[in-house]
Amino acid sequence: MKLIVVTPPTFFVEEDKIITALFEEGLDILHLRKPETPAMYSERLLTLIPEKYHRRIVTHEHFYLKEEYNLMGIHLNARNPNEPHDYAGHVSCSCHSVEEVKNKKHFYDYVFMSPIYDSISKVNYYSTYTAEELREAQKAKVIDSKVIALGGINADNLLEIKDFGFGGAAILGDLWNRFDACSDQDYLAVIRHFKKLKKLAD
Repeated sequence: MKLIVVTPPTFFVEEDKIITALFEEGLDILHLRKPETPAMYSERLLTLIPEKYHRRIVTHEHFYLKEEYNLMGIHLNARNPNEPHDYAGHVSCSCHSVEEVKNKKHFYDYVFMSPIYDSISKVNYYSTYTAEELREAQKAKVIDSKVIALGGINADNLLEIKDFGFGGAAILGDLWNRFDACSDQDYLAVIRHFKKLKKLAD
């Protein structure tokens, strides 16, 4: 099962080093999600990440970065719902219901379905799906290899995500909450935890 990491919404010191280390440990795809931030900060972060990993990065903002830095592709959401005119390449998008997944997944390389569980990173962002609904969606082939689970995913429920038939899991809070840029001397806890998640996903 594919493992995708979504960046925290703000930039922080050591972020490029952590991202590079995650790629070195076998991270499949990184989603660069930095809502309402100037493009220059994303540019700076990308220049600090080795070019060989750029083809595994999908951006949620500033879509010109895709061509400029030879990224994997772009991700559409409520903030940026449309792909640029004449765009060709990888496109993924966010979905928030079984119906939306059913209607949209055929048009994209993959879709995020969320929140599967109560969010770890967003306050008051609760799951809207029951296990029965997810099983039904799996049976109806709505959930398949093109659907990535997002929202509240951690080491305790990753195997259940696999069992529901998702093509992958997107991790955010469970990983980044293990690093405090203000007080932590190193980011080994993040890397250790990623290795644990990777083992469960494989």
